[in-house]
Amino acid sequence: MKTATGHGLAVQGVSWDLASEYPAPDSVAVEADLARLTTLLDEVEGLNAVLLPLLEAAGDLSVKAAQEAIEAGRRIFAVSEEAARLLRDPGVYANCLLSVDSGDPGALALRGRLQSYRKRFAELAEPLAQFLDRASEEVVEEWLADEAVAPARFSVEHSRKRRYELLGIEEETLAAGLAEDGIHAWGRLYDQLSGTLACEVMLGNEPRRMGIAEASALMLRPDDAQRESAWRAVNGAWEAHAESCAAAINAIAGWRLELCRRRSRGGRAVHFLDAPLHLNRITRATLDTILGVAGEAVPLARRAARLQARAYGKEKYGPWDQRAPAPPSGGDEGAGAPIPYPEAVDLIAASYGSVEPRMGEFVRMMAERRWIEGTVGERKRPGAYCTGFDKSRTPRVYMTYTGGASDVITLAHELGHAYHSWVMQDLPDCQRRYGMSLAETASTFGEAIVRDDLLGRAGSPAEELAIVWEEASALVAFILNIPARFDFEKGFCEARAERPLRPAELNEMMSAAWKKWYGDSLAEPDPLFWASKLHFYISGLSFYNFPYLFGYLFSLGVYARRDELGDEFFPRYEALLRDTGRMTAEDLAERHLGVDLTRPDFWRGTVEMLATRIDRLEELVGRVTA
Repeated sequence: MKTATGHGLAVQGVSWDLASEYPAPDSVAVEADLARLTTLLDEVEGLNAVLLPLLEAAGDLSVKAAQEAIEAGRRIFAVSEEAARLLRDPGVYANCLLSVDSGDPGALALRGRLQSYRKRFAELAEPLAQFLDRASEEVVEEWLADEAVAPARFSVEHSRKRRYELLGIEEETLAAGLAEDGIHAWGRLYDQLSGTLACEVMLGNEPRRMGIAEASALMLRPDDAQRESAWRAVNGAWEAHAESCAAAINAIAGWRLELCRRRSRGGRAVHFLDAPLHLNRITRATLDTILGVAGEAVPLARRAARLQARAYGKEKYGPWDQRAPAPPSGGDEGAGAPIPYPEAVDLIAASYGSVEPRMGEFVRMMAERRWIEGTVGERKRPGAYCTGFDKSRTPRVYMTYTGGASDVITLAHELGHAYHSWVMQDLPDCQRRYGMSLAETASTFGEAIVRDDLLGRAGSPAEELAIVWEEASALVAFILNIPARFDFEKGFCEARAERPLRPAELNEMMSAAWKKWYGDSLAEPDPLFWASKLHFYISGLSFYNFPYLFGYLFSLGVYARRDELGDEFFPRYEALLRDTGRMTAEDLAERHLGVDLTRPDFWRGTVEMLATRIDRLEELVGRVTA
């Protein structure tokens, strides 16, 4: 669809439908769910009376002595699974509303109400978690022997790997309770700020005030000066709030570091990377391997960045070029023209369908049911994500769609996340939760599908350039930008262990990370990236960066087997996705791909696949600049 704006016609997507879940934040449906949630939590509280007296000696209990606790624990598990759905859905609903309108009063009120429920849920879930972590193998096996809880085997066994970090029940409960008004409050503050920030951007000869999500969308335009102007305006908005952002990022990191310090006992230190590695279900050896391979691929990625700069008639790549489209070719009137939203849906559906018709049907269903949010709005939050409702097990995709080729790829990426959750619909809740590294598998796979399919359809060098350009942009983003984020966050955590950092110090650290990875391909760093990148403020997750690098390279490795396996590919791909919630990344790769993720061979092979594409990019850019 098209909509009239203050500067002419602009392409945008449609608004999403959330009414199938709740009609309003203060609706009877929300109240009913919260009432049921309260009843369930009351039941858990009663059952916990059986577990609490046994926690200190849990490791010494025989199966016979633990029988009453085992039975209570099984019931707590069942009740907690239902309670988790009833707690999550109103939260997802409120966040969806606030993503579109950061000032929605009803959603803000609902989000505030849910804090007390989250606190109580976290506190009441701790006794069973501690019992299963502390108990002997024999007791845990007996607990898992019941078919109702048997699906939780992987999650229980994976949790027990970090049992040495456990604090006492009172300390764990206190930490969980304080988190809502501590670390999570800082995350909510940032979300609120990002949705209300505005900046002034020059459009032609006239200044126009807009939200930063809308201004960020201008960086998808082929006008180099317009992109730079928008980037500087957005950074100016963040600079005005640098002190607030510094307070938030310091508090979030400080909270995590203090917990690491408290958990370090008996001569065994808990590192700040331990939690994200465990959450992502990968080992440090795997992370070190992929970062090492990224380092090896730096020359190829820098070459891609320089070629993109050259296509715009300049020598070096600017931070405002990260989502730049291919520049229009001479004589190609359609190059760079916005892609209407219905066309984008058709393109993605056809590309997904080329792998398996059901995948294409899924994309069309998402669009037809309006489970995708793509409008432009001044109060919208920047960024894109996929979320979902647990009761209905239906996904939702959020973004700001303005018609750029990068937007099409972003939509393909988020629909990959949605498809991942869709194929796991029938699994128990405890097997549908997967690490973020594997969460990026289907999304970056979706990007690759769309890019490859569009490349095969390209009818002119200009069309081919547009697709190869997006592939090069992905290479630059994943091989240069993601490791720069990781280096910054790692260095920041190390420094924050000593003291909070000032905005100027954060600027310097971020600039150094950009220079290290982009090198001589970079015109100037993005010193305020630590403030503008929301990933650093996700209070429930730290190091929300390396999973993207993992997912990018892993999905390319999966995609490479598409032709090799032929008709066998899709069933194996779907089986891989279904196993992501019940296996570590290393075990998953071994079972479905027959590869060892701690060795560089697999990762190097995926990078080598891209070298020919960058060669082709150079040829096409040569035509543009000739």
